[in-house]
Amino acid sequence: MRYCNTIKVYHRCGGCGRKRQFINTGRFRVNANGKNVDVWLIYQCIKCKHSWNLTIYERKQPSKIPADEYQKFLENDEVLAYRFGNDMAFLKRNKAEFE
Repeated sequence: MRYCNTIKVYHRCGGCGRKRQFINTGRFRVNANGKNVDVWLIYQCIKCKHSWNLTIYERKQPSKIPADEYQKFLENDEVLAYRFGNDMAFLKRNKAEFE
């Protein structure tokens, strides 16, 4: 598995029970819930590999997401993952601490 080099992100790990650095995995999770979808960017603890999903879209109609972007989520596009992983506003919305 390749990791997307992005800003160093820290979060309290549910596996370790301590604040740890998390790495952008370059992968997305897309979950359909009726007519709506949720999209997350997956980060992983460098110590125990516990995952943390950062919200990109929550309960959004797929038709409201640009079709090319939605397809990239489904394909785990690493360039898109890198873009989100370097977006300070996105990280702040997800309460990430970063350097």
